[in-house]
Amino acid sequence: MRRPGFFRCLKQAALAAALACGLVLPAQAQAQLSGNDLVAATLLAEPSDIRGGEPFWVGVRLRMAEHWHTYWRNPGDSGLATEIRWTLPAGFTAGPIVWPVPERIPVAHLVNYGYEGEILLLTQITPPAQVPAQVALKADVNWLVCQKECIPGEASLDLALPAGAGMANPATAAAFATARQGIAQPSPWSARMATTTDGYVLHVAVPGLRADRIHSAAFLPHQEAMIEHAAAQPMQVEADRLTLTLKRGSFAAAGLPQQTGGLLVLTEDTGGTQQRQAFEFTEIAYGAAAPMMAAADGAAILQAVVLAMLGGILLNLMPCVFPVLSIKILALVGHAGAGRAQMRRHGLAYTLGILLSFGALAGLLLGLRAAGAQIGWGFQLQMPLVIAVLAYLLFAMGLSLSGVFHIGGRFAGIGEGLAQRGGYQGSFFTGILAAVVATPCTAPFMGAATGFALTQPAAIGIAIFLALGFGLALPFLMLTFVPQLADRLPRPGIWMERVKQALAFPLYATVAWLIWVLSQQVGQQGLLAAMLGLVLVAAAAWSFSLQGRAAAIGAAALLLVAGGALYGTARDAAVPGTAVAQVSPAGQTVEAFSRQKLDRLLAQQQPVFVNMTAAWCITCMVNERTALSSDRVQQAFRDRNIVYMKGDWTNQDPDITRVLEQNGRSGVPLYLFYAGGQSVVLPQILTPAIVLEHLDLLDRVGARGQQQKSASLSNLTRSVQP
Repeated sequence: MRRPGFFRCLKQAALAAALACGLVLPAQAQAQLSGNDLVAATLLAEPSDIRGGEPFWVGVRLRMAEHWHTYWRNPGDSGLATEIRWTLPAGFTAGPIVWPVPERIPVAHLVNYGYEGEILLLTQITPPAQVPAQVALKADVNWLVCQKECIPGEASLDLALPAGAGMANPATAAAFATARQGIAQPSPWSARMATTTDGYVLHVAVPGLRADRIHSAAFLPHQEAMIEHAAAQPMQVEADRLTLTLKRGSFAAAGLPQQTGGLLVLTEDTGGTQQRQAFEFTEIAYGAAAPMMAAADGAAILQAVVLAMLGGILLNLMPCVFPVLSIKILALVGHAGAGRAQMRRHGLAYTLGILLSFGALAGLLLGLRAAGAQIGWGFQLQMPLVIAVLAYLLFAMGLSLSGVFHIGGRFAGIGEGLAQRGGYQGSFFTGILAAVVATPCTAPFMGAATGFALTQPAAIGIAIFLALGFGLALPFLMLTFVPQLADRLPRPGIWMERVKQALAFPLYATVAWLIWVLSQQVGQQGLLAAMLGLVLVAAAAWSFSLQGRAAAIGAAALLLVAGGALYGTARDAAVPGTAVAQVSPAGQTVEAFSRQKLDRLLAQQQPVFVNMTAAWCITCMVNERTALSSDRVQQAFRDRNIVYMKGDWTNQDPDITRVLEQNGRSGVPLYLFYAGGQSVVLPQILTPAIVLEHLDLLDRVGARGQQQKSASLSNLTRSVQP
């Protein structure tokens, strides 16, 4: 993260700046030199005049005194990037600074990135279609210039250009041509990054790479605190791939970094001479879709398997799974008179249905991510067609439980099976249904396990997801295999019919919730088609309850028309709206998540709480109502001036997917709190006490980290002064 405003704090409070930056001169030296004595700043324009609507280039030229340097956009272990603030006429806009490739500058035991001699920092200006006869450009430039000591400097630069044909200025042509030669080329290669225990592994696909010609390689990240800049970057060159191992920075958060752009600087041996080339990556893909690194050690894999299984067990208590499990247990009570072997076969069929479903979902997820798709766990619920089909299925199950029709021995009876072989197919398909309806819910332990699974080779990843499925199946499986537990079940009786009818209402409630989710994924016509489809499903169920071949044909025809309604739903996707701030029911201002907005707030040292959620995530909804909207939490947000930001993953959003991956998660919910240059990931099940505890914890850690950083930088200052 960049650290803006350090030079301003130097001006306003020299002693505080010394502690915060460790970048000061002795008092006598300060009296003798200033940043403007050591750096000469000039504003240049490439054209001699401006043509309306035609972008043009300007540049701030900095000429440093001998042995002194200024800094790149990422200054490295210390220092401060040069800043340019433009004042332009109405209708003119300025682009970002185009940075030349920096040099690595050792300072004691640290490494900085910067420039010596002379540089030209380019910026593109875009004028409106109509420009005045004379255009005044103003640039306020701030820099930090260092040798063994560091001094801030500033300049206000002015330049006037007339309107004209946009002709090139011969007097500045050479300067701009030289500046462009020092800029990194956009990378023609793809790159991916994965995490290790203490850093990252960067994989760059370089077709036709000759290992014997690569003398050295280094990655210079855009993000300031991402790596230890002075640490070695071991290089491995294989056929068509270059790999660098990077050490995580002391102040970097665990997991993948917030930004992954940077420069790859290659030094090649060409006929006895060394030639340096730099290639810029604006963003690098994350490790789940990267060429997979070596699998984690056995202990880490075992831990992930155990966590996944525990998460699967707890999924049975979630509101999306509990009704289905209750129906299956009710069916087991109905089989109480059957032999133990038959009950065990029901348990195994149910388990097999869950395992096959989880294996198929995991395989599809890993395959799509390997192909470059930005998706995570629960991705199928981002598809309106899946939501609508699930609503139809649960509605039909509810109608059956309410007695509208009886599927019995011909189709998948809710606790009695599909018909053949004693109803084992019913148990198998109930397992599939349990797996499908479990995906909107997230249980404790589950997020860390699934996030870890997506960073591993496919075989290990699928094994972890199967452990999650086995945990989901385990309670019912134990009932069928442990006679002592089965004996505690109540005996069959008339009460079963009453309970079965009552269990229809949680299913109807789930259908209502699914339709609400669908309303946020499709337009009005698509929503109307889905609700008409529910009416057709009800009509088909009623027709099926009648006797005779004609009734069965009528039911089939109605279901066919309901399938047409599904088509109408799927083709009417909602048009994404503009993300704007809203006010929650608790009265809090909720900022819509965007990567740019988050980066801007963090650059301003603004504490931010990020809530990654989705309409189909029941766990997310419960956490928002019971914890995040509580008076205590809201008051804590106000007292700390915390910006509350919400990311909606109901529909696919690559930016949110990347944030999930950066923090080792494969799905929502995800809760992040940023403060004092630190960040923390909160648990997936929240209470007001848990939220407040993490807010207090990060406050203490951030204050302690700032003290340690100030002391370290002060020691550095003393060590480099003559």
